[in-house]
Amino acid sequence: MAVLDHQEIPFEGRRHRTQARLRRGIFLLPAALTSANLLCGYYAVIASLMGTPEDFNHAAKAIGIAIVFDSLDGRIARMTNTNTEFGVQFDSLADVVSFGIAPAVLAYAWGVRGVSNASPEWLPQLTRFGWLCCLSFLICCAWRLARFNVQGMAPGGSKFFVGMPTPAAAGVIASIVHAFHTNGPLDDWRWSVAWLLLAVGLAGLMTSTIRFYSFKDLPWGKKQPGVLILLLLILGAVIWLYSEVALLLLASSYAVAGVTLHLIRFLRQRAAVRSASS
Repeated sequence: MAVLDHQEIPFEGRRHRTQARLRRGIFLLPAALTSANLLCGYYAVIASLMGTPEDFNHAAKAIGIAIVFDSLDGRIARMTNTNTEFGVQFDSLADVVSFGIAPAVLAYAWGVRGVSNASPEWLPQLTRFGWLCCLSFLICCAWRLARFNVQGMAPGGSKFFVGMPTPAAAGVIASIVHAFHTNGPLDDWRWSVAWLLLAVGLAGLMTSTIRFYSFKDLPWGKKQPGVLILLLLILGAVIWLYSEVALLLLASSYAVAGVTLHLIRFLRQRAAVRSASS
């Protein structure tokens, strides 16, 4: 009997060690996706510095792929119950690169470096203006991520984010560059100023208190009707075939929808206060 007991102990030990190795392997999966997100952001910066129309398009696509990896790492971490404080901080640092530094560099290179119709005395001013606008985008991105880590989502639950999510703001810049990359970078200083002001507007949305839908309450893990699956397949095909138009519409619609719903709520509250006071 003692021999049997002695033989069972190493078996239990091997089983526990195997489970521990499997557990460590599960933790590596979200970290690998976060690293892929970081790689896409780094590549987007390098491609933006190259400066050709195709390089700009590749940078925009890399930011879009980073958005996919960013949405997968958190979801897989929750599904496998492998959420850790290290993973949260690593994900935030990767997001600063992919959705802060990369779109800021892309916005500056796309909107300033190709301007040719500005007078020699105004071109340095435009360069400084672009530098400040893109810096504000980066700072607000880091601010938004830090606030999210501290406060989390809106008090109303997981249905809304407080402020525009950083991947969505970066997606607006990337989708515009992707949609118009064949024309090359901006060469008119008027379009350049409008472009830089858009970056500032997106920076303001990230640090605002406007609520944006999070899509986290959708029942992704439950059974879905076949019609919904078919619609998702059609949407994927449309994005694949007409990515320039489809991605631009998706990114801009998300931003406009959040601002529009906020204005509607604000007007309703004002109307309710006026009716109550009268």
